[in-house]
Amino acid sequence: MTKPATTTQHGGTVPARPGPRDVVPRGGTVEPGTASAGPSVIPGAGPAPRPGERATLRLRDTGDDEPARYAPEWLQLREPADAAARSYDLLDPLRVRLADPPRRADGLVIHDIGCGTGSMGRWLAPHLDGAQHWVLHDRDPYLLHFAAVASPRSAADGSHVTVETRRGDVARLTPDTLTGASLVTASALLDVLTREEVGALAAACAGAGCPALLTLSVAGRVELTEPHPLDQEITEAFNAHQRRGGLLGPDAVTVAAEVFAEHGATVRLAPSPWRLGPGQAALTEQWLRGWVGAAVEERPELASRADGYLAERLEACAAGELRVVVHHSDLLALCRPVDGAA
Repeated sequence: MTKPATTTQHGGTVPARPGPRDVVPRGGTVEPGTASAGPSVIPGAGPAPRPGERATLRLRDTGDDEPARYAPEWLQLREPADAAARSYDLLDPLRVRLADPPRRADGLVIHDIGCGTGSMGRWLAPHLDGAQHWVLHDRDPYLLHFAAVASPRSAADGSHVTVETRRGDVARLTPDTLTGASLVTASALLDVLTREEVGALAAACAGAGCPALLTLSVAGRVELTEPHPLDQEITEAFNAHQRRGGLLGPDAVTVAAEVFAEHGATVRLAPSPWRLGPGQAALTEQWLRGWVGAAVEERPELASRADGYLAERLEACAAGELRVVVHHSDLLALCRPVDGAA
């Protein structure tokens, strides 16, 4: 981890970019015959990476000039759906745990791993009482900038919320990194980790004696109206794509629950589906292009049929007739407190 830089929070929406820069197209420009059906996804958007690309924020130390994994535009587009999907059922047991043992005199210290533009903090901070200090971890300095500038101003009871940013690697988290932590959070992260990386995260949380709230992991199930004969094939191909390179994909929550339990944590799970309708047409369109694109990349033999499928789904989306449920799961791991834990 690099030396943290403390930033005063401003609150509000994600600001404009600090300057021109190149971003990695997420899904990129789709070649003819590979489920194009019009313009490609916005740079950085969708669930489909370029060939050979890790389906995650670039949290690993692979070069200082490496571009962002997700564009801020995609993260901003999905933020309302994420906020509506996260489970409130896990907040009460989390609040109980954060109140016992007594919290630090200077408030909660919350580490947000792979924070992106900081949507997790904007959702969670206003649901927790007391002063909070958020430590935002990400590989991309541009996303850290957005997260810091748009961080929440206050907690549920009006207490002050502060933030600092740390550019670093999720694989380097250790109990020492989390010394004094009250909580570890992450959003849409578990499914883009390997079993070893989830094990390292669980070991770090258990060693520090702090709970973990890990939201919006893909569950591998999608429901679209009206049902189509290709739905299941596209879903299966997409799920296989998510497992490339040893990533956990739709198996992530099951594996994480097992691993945290092995470290002595009490684990609670809750569903957190995206429910997309006419009011989320822009997000649905981007998601569809990425979802189908990843499936075709995994199984090229689907391409000819997927073109028509995608065009039909996009037409229904534009007409306000398409509704989609993208299933996710949230996980709360209540690790056993250790001496000195917050």
